[in-house]
Amino acid sequence: SLNNGRGQEITGVTLPSPGTIKGWEFGDKKVMACANVDGQFYAVQGDCPRCGFDLWRGDLISDDPAFEDLPRVACPTCSVTFSMRSGLYGPSIKRTGLAGFVSGLAKTATANQASQRNCDAFLISVDSDTERVYCRKK
Repeated sequence: SLNNGRGQEITGVTLPSPGTIKGWEFGDKKVMACANVDGQFYAVQGDCPRCGFDLWRGDLISDDPAFEDLPRVACPTCSVTFSMRSGLYGPSIKRTGLAGFVSGLAKTATANQASQRNCDAFLISVDSDTERVYCRKK
């Protein structure tokens, strides 16, 4: 198996600091959203399956009891959440003000699309000796 089951080595990326999410872009415009929650790394595809906007610009939800399957990322545009562990679609976060208005518009504009699509999730591992970063699709 590739790299003893760890998957593809990825180079040129900076790991996110604890409690943050970061966007990674690779060749052929492949983008991923990687989060660090208590030293554990999680990653999902970089674009929202519902509206197409950047998930890595979204809100990282790691300790909200209103949500299951934590941590989750909330799309900054349509507010739909996705599990960083599994990629499973979940409930939207509640936004107010301008962000809530934009979220409502995005939901209306994408209402006819497959609105409950999951996103791809990836296992991120770091070799403690070499500090090499590996990624494989879940």
